[in-house]
Amino acid sequence: MIVQSRPFGQRYAFVVVAVIFLSLLIAAGLRSAPSVMMLPLENDFGWRRDVVSLAAAIGIFLYGMTGPFAAALMERIGLRKTVIGSLVVMSASTGLSLFMTQSWQLIATWGVFSGVGSGAVATVLGATIVNRWFKTNRGLIMGLMSASSATGLLIFLPFLAWLAQSGGWKPVALIIAVATAALIPLVWLLVPERPASIGQVRFGAEPGDVPPTPPAAAGNFISHTLSTLRDAAKTRVFWYLFATFFICGFTTNGLVGTHLIAFCADMGINEIQAAGLLSLMGIFDLIGTTLSGWLTDRFDPRKLLGVYYAIRGLSLIYLPYSGFSATALIVFAIFYGLDWIATVPPTLRLSNEAFGDAKGPLVFGWIVAGHQVGAAAAAFFGGAMREFQGSYELAFVIAGMTGIIAACLSLLINTNRPMLEPKSQPA
Repeated sequence: MIVQSRPFGQRYAFVVVAVIFLSLLIAAGLRSAPSVMMLPLENDFGWRRDVVSLAAAIGIFLYGMTGPFAAALMERIGLRKTVIGSLVVMSASTGLSLFMTQSWQLIATWGVFSGVGSGAVATVLGATIVNRWFKTNRGLIMGLMSASSATGLLIFLPFLAWLAQSGGWKPVALIIAVATAALIPLVWLLVPERPASIGQVRFGAEPGDVPPTPPAAAGNFISHTLSTLRDAAKTRVFWYLFATFFICGFTTNGLVGTHLIAFCADMGINEIQAAGLLSLMGIFDLIGTTLSGWLTDRFDPRKLLGVYYAIRGLSLIYLPYSGFSATALIVFAIFYGLDWIATVPPTLRLSNEAFGDAKGPLVFGWIVAGHQVGAAAAAFFGGAMREFQGSYELAFVIAGMTGIIAACLSLLINTNRPMLEPKSQPA
């Protein structure tokens, strides 16, 4: 192996973090773009909202299901190859959508291909970077990675909404395609495969540190990923965590992330103002997620999840009857925004407690897949309910009720001992 020196010594890890943070941020922008494109696509092509919602739902579903396999693929063929390939797919699919004329092409570009591409540039990528490049400060770095989705909302949605309102959906697709393409040379030039590639060890590690070899690095990575799911699925705690995170996705980026702007438009609020509301949620999400990580280290994560899901459920039930005044929407944005992804730290802790340090992260990858399955279901459900009833009101109330169910399920989780003990080795 040829060692290429880089500046900053161990601190070069933060250069890697900066590039990956940008990649996660752009991927979050791509996944949120259909929410601002929904009305322009309806105006230009006459496509109903359930059609656009189907494309968004497929993209969200594949975004989640790709994650566990992408994590294992990074260990087999390399992180850089996986990320660059994903960015190429993301840029090509959104760029090709500029030429679409039929709804199946929307589903193919913004659904299938962008979903698979962005699925490899997601939570699992952040976790892989943290494990490879950091011995210490992992919680802080993972918090920054998790915050990228909220930052994506904060930065991109008002700008994309302004583009959509002033120029239609095509400028939105073009900006996403160019932004993802611009990241390809950055990843190639600035992200070494691992610290050893530049003659370094992980940040905070002593000289001679050798990171443990992940199980997926040997053998059939697909078989390992599926066997971990099979083992976890035999436990009750997995299904409780999966169900609560399914509801988490159902009540966040699936329904609110995809349909809030369209819901506000139905209530006479323009796209830019509605996108600003999502950005306000993003600000409070940064605060709430950071605070949630601090609380998770000090309190029972099951009780924290119960509180988070109850507040979220009540917020969603409140919104349709709020009157959509400026004050009411700000109150909703604050309370809802504070726990947008505040559920991540306690869910991750419960996963590690239940399944151990070795398999806990991969099991968590499957739990995150459940989050995206829930989000995909809500993205389609919201559009279908809007077409069927002419309003989003019942969809938001039903989502709020699922939040209350998740609060109750959280209190049933029992992680007294690891559920997937490592197999004993023969003497």
